[in-house]
Amino acid sequence: MWRNLSKYALIFLFLALSGLIFLLRNIHTVENWNRHMILASYQLHRRILSSFLPENLPTFYHNSTYCAHLGQKPSPEDELEERYLLDSITWPGPPAPSTPTVLRQTSDPVHSLFAILPSNEGREWHVGDQLEALVQMHDFQGRPKHYGGDFLVARLHSPELRAGVAGKVLDHKNGFYSALFPLLWVGSAWVEITLVHPSEAITVLRRLREERPDRVFFKSLFRLGFLSETTVCNMCLPPDQQPLCNYTDLYTGEPWYCYKPKMLSCDTRINHAKGGYLKHLITNKEALLFQSGVNIKIQIHASGPERINVLPQRKDKINEESSSIKPDPVSPSGYYYEDMWRPLNGFTMRQFSESSAIIQCLKNKVVNMYGDSTVRQWFEYFIGLVPELKKFNLHSPKNVGPFMAVDSTHNILLKYRCHGPPIRFSTVMSNELRYISNELDGLSGGPNTVVVLSIWAHFSTFPVEVYIRRLRHIRRALVRLLDRAPGTHVVIRSANLQALDQEVSLYNSDWYSLQLDEVLRAMFKGMNVLLVDAWQMSLAHHLPHALHPPPVIVKNMIDMLLSYVCPEKKKSQQT
Repeated sequence: MWRNLSKYALIFLFLALSGLIFLLRNIHTVENWNRHMILASYQLHRRILSSFLPENLPTFYHNSTYCAHLGQKPSPEDELEERYLLDSITWPGPPAPSTPTVLRQTSDPVHSLFAILPSNEGREWHVGDQLEALVQMHDFQGRPKHYGGDFLVARLHSPELRAGVAGKVLDHKNGFYSALFPLLWVGSAWVEITLVHPSEAITVLRRLREERPDRVFFKSLFRLGFLSETTVCNMCLPPDQQPLCNYTDLYTGEPWYCYKPKMLSCDTRINHAKGGYLKHLITNKEALLFQSGVNIKIQIHASGPERINVLPQRKDKINEESSSIKPDPVSPSGYYYEDMWRPLNGFTMRQFSESSAIIQCLKNKVVNMYGDSTVRQWFEYFIGLVPELKKFNLHSPKNVGPFMAVDSTHNILLKYRCHGPPIRFSTVMSNELRYISNELDGLSGGPNTVVVLSIWAHFSTFPVEVYIRRLRHIRRALVRLLDRAPGTHVVIRSANLQALDQEVSLYNSDWYSLQLDEVLRAMFKGMNVLLVDAWQMSLAHHLPHALHPPPVIVKNMIDMLLSYVCPEKKKSQQT
C-alpha cells in the first residue's frame, strides 16, 4: 500500500513540476490573457456607467502664461520679435470702469453716424484722390463716446459697376474714427462703414483669448484590441490633475497633450478630433455686447450723403504724383472692378476662366496645399473646374483629407493636407497629423513645385504667442526650402472676414482673425512669397462675409495664384 502511495506521489510531483515549467514559459501569455479579461470587464463597466452618467466636460488650467510659452524656449532674437509683434497689434480699450459697464453706455451703431468730408476742391472728387469719412460713435443713450477701441471696417463700392475697395480705419481714441479710401474708378461710389464689435466687447474677447484657450477642446481615441478609451486633448492641459500623454513634435517642439487613458498606454492613440465648444463663458451682462442685429456687424448711417460721384483723373495729377505722393499705409492691395480683382502693388493679374488655360499653366507641376479648410476650398475649386484633374481615392475622410488629384496626360499632381494640431476637423487619424514645417522640409522644391499655405482659422482661441511660434517654424522651413530650391513658388493665403453671431464671435471673431492676419503679414514681409490678400478681397466685395468665400472671390484668388506661377510673358520675350 505505501509502495502505491509513493508511486502516486511521484506522479503528482511530476505533473506539478510540469505545470510549473509550462506556466513559467508562458507567463507573458497568461498575463496578457488576464489583462485582456480585466480590461474587458473594466470597459464593460464603463460603458454601463456612461449610459447613466452625463458626459463630463474638461477642466482646464487658466494660466495664459503657461499656455503661451509652452514648447521650446525662444532665443533672445525670437523674444524680441515676439515683443515687437505683440506691441504692433496692441488694441486700445475703454478706460477701466469704476462700476461694471452697462449696455446703454456702450457703442451703438444706430445712434452713431459718419460724414463724408469735403475734398480740397469742395464737393468734387477725381480718380487718384483720397476720400475721407469721419465717424463719431455714440452710446445707446445717444451720448458721444470719448474713447476708442471699437472695431470698425469700411469699404467704398459701386453696385452698378461691381466695384469695391477696402478702406483704412484710423482710431483717434476719442470716439472719432477716420475711414480713408483711394478713388480708383469713374462713376458712383458709396461709403459703407460697419461696426463689427464695440470696444467693450473687444475687452471680453481679449480676456477670453488670454484666459480661456480651452473654449474649444479636443479629444483622441485610444484603442487596443477590443478595448477603447477617449480622453481630452489640447495644447494646454493642467499637469496636476491626472497623468498626461506628451505628443510634442520632436522636430519643431510644438506641444500637444492628451490625458492618459486609465487602462491603455499613450502609444495606442488612434485619432484626433474636435471635442466641442465650452459654453457659459461670459456673464449675462457681457452677452448683451454680442447681439445679432444690435451690435455685431451693423452698418453705421451717414448724417448726410453716403454717395459721391468720381470724375476722371485731373490732367495735372500725373505731373504732381512724383512730388506729392508719399508712402501711405492707407494704400490697399487691390480693388474690384466688374467683379475682377485688380492688384495695386505692380502685380499683373491674368484671367484663367477656361480649364485649358489652367492646365497649360500647371503642366508638369506639383501643387502642394497645406492648411485649413480655406485652402482645401482651393483644391475643391480646381477639381470642379478642371475635368482632367481626377481625384485619386485615398479613402480619406470627407472634408479632412489628405487628398490627391492627378492629370497624367499633362503630368499635374495636386495635393492637400491639413495642418497639425490644433485642427478642428471631425476626425483625423493620428498618423496623418503633420506639421507644415516638417512637410516643407520633405520637399525637393524647384520651378515645377508650387506650395500654397493657409493657417489661421484654428488659432483664434489661443494666445497670439502660440500663432507666432507656429509661423516662425513655417518661416524657417520656407527659408530652407527657398535656399535649396530658389525657383519654388510659395503662395500664402491670408485670413478673411466671416459671418458672425454671438457664438461664432466668442471663438472665431473677425477681431481674432485680424490680429492673426497682421502677425502673418509682418512675419513673411520681405520674403520671396506671394501673399493673397483674402482679408481685403472679402472686405471689398459686395457679397456677404463667409468663412469659405463664395466662388467669385475664390476664382480671383486662384487667378492670382496662377498669375504668380505663370506670369504674363513680355512682348520682347514673345518675339
